[in-house]
Amino acid sequence: MQYSVSLYSFMSAIRKGELTPLDCVEKAAEQGFDAVEAVDFVNFNCPEQEMEAKALELKEAADKCGLQISSLAIGADFLNGSEGDREKELARVKRYVDLAALLGAPRMRHDITQGYARNSGNYQSYESLIPTLAQAVREVAAYAAEKQVMTMTENHGFFSQDSQRVEKLYTAVNHPNFGLLCDMGNFLCADEDPAQAVARVAPYARYVHAKDFIVKPFYSEDPGEGAFRSRGGNFLRGTIIGHGNVPVKQCLHLLKASGFDGTIAIEFEGMEPPVEGVRIGLANLRKYWSEV
Repeated sequence: MQYSVSLYSFMSAIRKGELTPLDCVEKAAEQGFDAVEAVDFVNFNCPEQEMEAKALELKEAADKCGLQISSLAIGADFLNGSEGDREKELARVKRYVDLAALLGAPRMRHDITQGYARNSGNYQSYESLIPTLAQAVREVAAYAAEKQVMTMTENHGFFSQDSQRVEKLYTAVNHPNFGLLCDMGNFLCADEDPAQAVARVAPYARYVHAKDFIVKPFYSEDPGEGAFRSRGGNFLRGTIIGHGNVPVKQCLHLLKASGFDGTIAIEFEGMEPPVEGVRIGLANLRKYWSEV
């Protein structure tokens, strides 16, 4: 088992100027992680011509700390991205594949689509869009295979979030270089029971995000700042692994039972100080994995 942390986990400290992305690599090493996960808007928030230099800088920092780069996570939308120009969006995503290879990352996670806006006049069901989306995903996966980078999508972004939807997409893509990133917390954004969802997608999981949320039902008092609504209107707030309502230990049991023994990356979205939140989360994650 390899433990990683998404550098997005430290985003609140980065925004406050308390840490730089490279400082976060050092913090991850101090806390005992094996690897870090790079993220487009954290590590590549710069002009395109500077991205290769940023990648090399990040890799050098990780190497210095004895850490691997477990994955690169990027946003993508094969319907609406790049002003609706699918070929342009495909080329943009492939450029990130090149960066993943430069980082030495064995995986890259990309989104699929946010879907068409309901009031756009173009709205279609997820299932009807699968053939179009699968073709784009397959093209990226084939390109990435040449670079020895596995591509993945995540249950993320509300439209492509349910376990049944990502399972259908995975089946339609049907490419050996494409798998799923299973985020155990994100299923709650689609109001799906995390344990049941993980049980469905565990056989296809090539990488895992460990995440926890505090959940309050729609009819409860609005918790205010820090919370957001699920697709069904329930309130969610990110928190330290083990402090929320995600059955993290049960999800780990289901993953282990399916034969998963790859990399689990903490993705912390809580309001707690991120360095402490990540530290406590890692301790809990290690404990739960040893017990299942």
